[in-house]
Amino acid sequence: MILPVAVARGVAEGDVDRVYRRWARSRIVAGSTLRTAAGVVEVVAVEEVDPAAITDDDARAAGEQSADRVRRAFRGAPSDPVFRIRLRFAGTDPRESLREATGDLDDVVATLDRMDRRSRRGPWTRPTLRLVAELPGVRAAELAERAGRDTLAFKRDVRALKELGLTESLETGYRLSPPAGPRCSPVDDRRLWSVQRRSLAPALPTR
Repeated sequence: MILPVAVARGVAEGDVDRVYRRWARSRIVAGSTLRTAAGVVEVVAVEEVDPAAITDDDARAAGEQSADRVRRAFRGAPSDPVFRIRLRFAGTDPRESLREATGDLDDVVATLDRMDRRSRRGPWTRPTLRLVAELPGVRAAELAERAGRDTLAFKRDVRALKELGLTESLETGYRLSPPAGPRCSPVDDRRLWSVQRRSLAPALPTR
């Protein structure tokens, strides 16, 4: 389950404590955690509810203005059950500490080199980072087309880079993680990052 950025921030700020989803069957269980742009969100409970019983107060607790707007947002078949997913903020994303460690560029580059060597299609990490740097906030489908990848495969690529603390998800698309530690420039072909327009842009090694 993916939480919109506004909803995730609402959970982090204490204004949102639930969302509603219409699914053929529950896709998440209590105790699960979601890593969002606002931090880690924990699923406290998953309960099937009558959509007609959703009130405006329930809607506001879900980050919506009215119960009608909640019901209009449902996807899936009208006969599918509606679930209320209760949420709570569980803390900052542990990947934040990884972003703060990107000052150790040799380790970052070595990790990316290993990922490229293990890839059956050849090096992909730097081209993906460069694409995200050049087109922040662009839809994943468009980025995937430019990269010659299908959308789901491209999202997996970016997710792998996100696990290293190198990228962040936006409401639409992605961006490179802003520099949290010392700002470094590519002084040789082992350096990955250079500062461009208040964000980090990948400088591809010339080999």
